[in-house]
Amino acid sequence: MDAPWQSRFAQAVPRMAEAWTPAGVPAPAALALNTELALELGLDPAALAAPQGLAVLAGNAVPPGARSVAQAYAGHQFGGFVPRLGDGRALLIGELVDRQGRLRDVALKGSGRTPFSRGGDGKAAQGPVLREFLVSEAMHALGIPTTRSLAAVATGETVWRERPLPGAVLTRVAASHLRVGSFQFAAAWGEGESLRALADHAIERHQPDAAGRPERFLALLQGVARRQAALVARWMGVGFIHGVMNTDNMTISGETIDYGPCAFMEAYGPRTVFSSIDVAGRYAYANQPLIARWNLARLAECLLPLLSDDEQQALHLATGVVDAFPALYRAEWLAVMRDKLGLPRSDDEVDEALAQAFLALLQPRQIDFTQAFRALNSAADGDEAALRALFAPEADEALAAWLQRWRARRAGAGDAERAAMRRANPAYIARNHQVEAALDAAQERGDLAPFERLLAVVRSPFDERAEDAVFAEPAPVAVTAGYQTFCGT
Repeated sequence: MDAPWQSRFAQAVPRMAEAWTPAGVPAPAALALNTELALELGLDPAALAAPQGLAVLAGNAVPPGARSVAQAYAGHQFGGFVPRLGDGRALLIGELVDRQGRLRDVALKGSGRTPFSRGGDGKAAQGPVLREFLVSEAMHALGIPTTRSLAAVATGETVWRERPLPGAVLTRVAASHLRVGSFQFAAAWGEGESLRALADHAIERHQPDAAGRPERFLALLQGVARRQAALVARWMGVGFIHGVMNTDNMTISGETIDYGPCAFMEAYGPRTVFSSIDVAGRYAYANQPLIARWNLARLAECLLPLLSDDEQQALHLATGVVDAFPALYRAEWLAVMRDKLGLPRSDDEVDEALAQAFLALLQPRQIDFTQAFRALNSAADGDEAALRALFAPEADEALAAWLQRWRARRAGAGDAERAAMRRANPAYIARNHQVEAALDAAQERGDLAPFERLLAVVRSPFDERAEDAVFAEPAPVAVTAGYQTFCGT
C-alpha cells in the first residue's frame, strides 16, 4: 500500500483520535479483494494480494506514512444514550485521495481491541465480514451511497462467540467515518473546541462550498438533512432495512454504514423487522424515515452552540431544519417512486396516491416487493403477464383498476422513463436466504464459490440473465417468517 497517506481526522480533532496499533493475526489469507475499488483508490490489486499487502489488510503492518487511530464517538442505541462508544474493533488507518480527487477513509474492522472495546475482543468472524463485503457491494451496484469493502482477509485464528468461528478482518472505505454520534461525543464531554473543529472538518470533507462562511454550521446541518433524506428514500426504494439506525450508525456524508443486522424485505410489509435485537420494531422498514428525523434532531442539539450565540435563535434555526425534514424526505421518496413507476413529469399528490395504492395491493397478498416492481418494467412495454402472475385471480379486478390509473398517468412516457425504470427496479438483490447460504458455505466449509457467485450476481442487478433466475426468487414463506439477522459483534 505505497500511497501518500493522510491523517486529516487525527490532525483536525486530536482529542477524538486515540493512536492505536492493530493487534495482528497469525496467518492472513485473502477471502475477497475488490479490484475495482483498489484501482479507484490508486492502489495496485496485485500488490494488495501479495504478502506485504495482506499484512496491511490484516493489521500486521501499518503502511508507511499512515497513522492508525481509534475514533471516539457516542450514540443513542435503541433510544438510550451512551456517552462513550468509539471504535471498539475498528481502526482508521488514514485517508487517501482517489483518482477522482476525493478524500477517502480507509479503516480496518475486526483488527483487535482498542481503548473503546468495552470488554470485547475487538475481533470479527468471517460470516459478518463477508456479509458486509457482499451487501455493501450490492448497495453500490444499486446506486445507493454506501461505504465499500476493499478486502476481506482470513486471520487464521478462532473467534469465540456462541461457538468458535474462523476470524477475519474487513477493510472498509468511506467518504468519512463521521457520524451523528461523533458530534454527540464532543458535545457530551464539554469539548467546545473539539465540537467546532469537528464541524469544520465535516464541512471541509462534505460541504466545502460552505467553508469559512459565517452560517457554515447551519449549512452543515441542512446538508446532512438533505443527504440523509435522499439516502433513506433510496433504502425504501429497494426494500432495504438497515436494522440498527442508532445515531452512531448514521453518517454525516449520507453513506450507508454498518451492515450488521441488515436485510432486504421480500414480501412487502411496512412493519417488517429482521434484526434479532430490535424486539420493539423501532427500526422497522416504515420507521426508517421517522428515525432519520429523530437522529437529525440529536445532531441539531449538538450544533446549537455553533448556530448562534443567542440560545433562542440557535433553537429556532435548528428546529427549522428538523421540521423541514419530512418534506425533504417526501420529495426524495417521490423521485424514487416516479422512477420505479416510470412516470413523466411531476404531480406530487397524484404520484403519491398512485404509489401508495400499488403498495396497498402488495401488502395483504404478501407479494414480493422486488419482483412486483421489476414486473412493471415489462408492463410498461405492454407485457403484463409477469405482473398478473404475482397476484391471485381474485385480485385481478383491483390490479386492473390500478393499471388503468397507472397507464393514464404514464401518458407521454417515452424512452427516458423506460430507462429510469430499468435503473430503479432491479432483478436481483442480496436476498437473505441466498446470503445466508453463501456465508454458511464460506464460514462452515471453507467454500467461497457460492459467495463469489452471489457477489457477481448482485454486482450486476439490473441485467436479467436466464442462468441467474434462481437469484431472483424469494425465499419460501416459512424461511422468511422465521428469519432473523444478528449484529455480528
